[in-house]
Amino acid sequence: MQKATDLFFRFLELLLILLLSGMAIMVFVNVIMRYGFNSGINVSEELSRYFFVWLTFIGAVVAFREHSHLGIETLVMFLSRRGRVICMSLSNLVIIVCSAIFFWGTWKQFPINASMAAPVTGMSMIWVYGVGLFTGAGMAIIAIERLFRLVTGRVTDEEIEAFAGENLTIEQLAERT
Repeated sequence: MQKATDLFFRFLELLLILLLSGMAIMVFVNVIMRYGFNSGINVSEELSRYFFVWLTFIGAVVAFREHSHLGIETLVMFLSRRGRVICMSLSNLVIIVCSAIFFWGTWKQFPINASMAAPVTGMSMIWVYGVGLFTGAGMAIIAIERLFRLVTGRVTDEEIEAFAGENLTIEQLAERT
């Protein structure tokens, strides 16, 4: 199961690279065409905005899995292991609630967004705003899995240290293996 999960997140990372590259290429070509040829590609303006939305929301899920989101570690790093586990549990509970609200809000807006068409491409706006379903579900699943491992005592010291903002050096990681 872990291999499938890792493969899925590698796919998401590749998708992020493609979205960022596509966005940069479309904007660059449009700038050259505007200043050099006094014209532009309308579709590229719209699609680059949509790529940015997808990049942001998919990237949020990938960053959450890698413990790369911003956190306030000032208090947490002074706590004991038990205090850190409690804070990590509370944090994951809050994330689950917020992700569920986000998912539910996107779900409720689904019919409205599905009936709206983008001005230039004409594609359904659910392709833009529907990424909220993926983000809400993805972050909730990751937080539920972390909470389950916290409750069952399967969380590793490295995860707790990552939560507390302790960056280990390569030498320290090598000593632990």
